[in-house]
Amino acid sequence: MVQQLTAETVSKIIYPDCDGEPMSDNTKQFRWIVTIKENLEILFANNSDVFVAGDLLWYPIEGNNKIRLAPDAMVIFGRPKGDRGSYRQWEEDNISPQVVFEILSPGNRAGKMMDKLLFYQRYGVQEYYIYDPDDIELVGSIRSGDWLESIPEMNGWVSPLLGIRFQLTENDLEIYRPDGRKFLSSVELDRLREQECQRAEQECQRAEQEHQRAEQEHQRAEEAIAQLEQERQRYQALLEQIKLSGIDPETSS
Repeated sequence: MVQQLTAETVSKIIYPDCDGEPMSDNTKQFRWIVTIKENLEILFANNSDVFVAGDLLWYPIEGNNKIRLAPDAMVIFGRPKGDRGSYRQWEEDNISPQVVFEILSPGNRAGKMMDKLLFYQRYGVQEYYIYDPDDIELVGSIRSGDWLESIPEMNGWVSPLLGIRFQLTENDLEIYRPDGRKFLSSVELDRLREQECQRAEQECQRAEQEHQRAEQEHQRAEEAIAQLEQERQRYQALLEQIKLSGIDPETSS
């Protein structure tokens, strides 16, 4: 017998914030999840209506806590930033995540990824990217009608929704923001901030040195003006003495 869901039954359903699965199986997968999620946060930091999350359970259907998935990273346009225990779509103007990322690990292979593809296809994802950091392989799918269709060439591909560009090299995947800046790890970002601080300090020191040089030039100019004024006063005093002596300075030689 199928139990009919009532408003009271639905209201009593619990939607756990954790599915008991680890966020990652190894350090490489974890590093990539964090790098993509954090750089997407940075990319949309000034847009209050873009919500970015990592390893957050997404419940697409109210009344069913079994249908759920936690993408490694996801981007939702049209939803405000803020903390959430899970993403319950019916509480979010029924807006589904538009872009999702999955990072492969030894325990996250073909069969499981196919299940995820079908889930994302069914529940409205527009762009789906899978990266294998061990084999340096990137695949992507983009929505066409009711289907997520494979992107033929990912090297150099630019995400229509995110504006980011994927570049595969011999040793790694590189992701670039629309302004050309590369996605960086937290360590690389810290080093970059340190370099920027050092450059700013050097610029400050150079500006201070220029200010001191300008002050010295100004002081020398004032001293030269004062010296000229003294010469003028001495010359004026000499003229006065000549006049008092009865000698015409115009006719004296």
